[in-house]
Amino acid sequence: MNRIALFPGSFDPFTAGHLNILKRALTMFDEVVVAVGINQDKPGFFDMDKRLEIIRQATRGMKGVSVVKYDKLTIDACRERSIHHIVRGVRNMIDFETERSIADANRRLAPEIETIIIPTAQEFAHISSSAVRDILRHGGDYSSFIPEGVTL
Repeated sequence: MNRIALFPGSFDPFTAGHLNILKRALTMFDEVVVAVGINQDKPGFFDMDKRLEIIRQATRGMKGVSVVKYDKLTIDACRERSIHHIVRGVRNMIDFETERSIADANRRLAPEIETIIIPTAQEFAHISSSAVRDILRHGGDYSSFIPEGVTL
């Protein structure tokens, strides 16, 4: 039986930190489904097709990775695919507290689904999607913040 995890997020855009979490999740799971959420309240910097393309560029050739979009509760996306694990990355204690609250809510709604929180490797802790968006808005060099081989 394959161990499968869902790695949900807005990934606007997918960063080198996200890739670090994904690679580390693949050491624990046979397959990781990168699930790009649609948030009706946030239009996003990149449209959905571009976000999916960026993730596919970043994960090209990686075994055990699939990329999907979803527009529902994360636990429902898991149930739909018979997935029992959610992977989330955190950069700091603020992220951890937020993710723990979400994990607690998910556990109450879906006790069969467990959340695995992975701290980002130190060399990626300063990277956030919002920082990348800000660098892009101001014409800065974002190349060290995104996975190698990705074009925005």
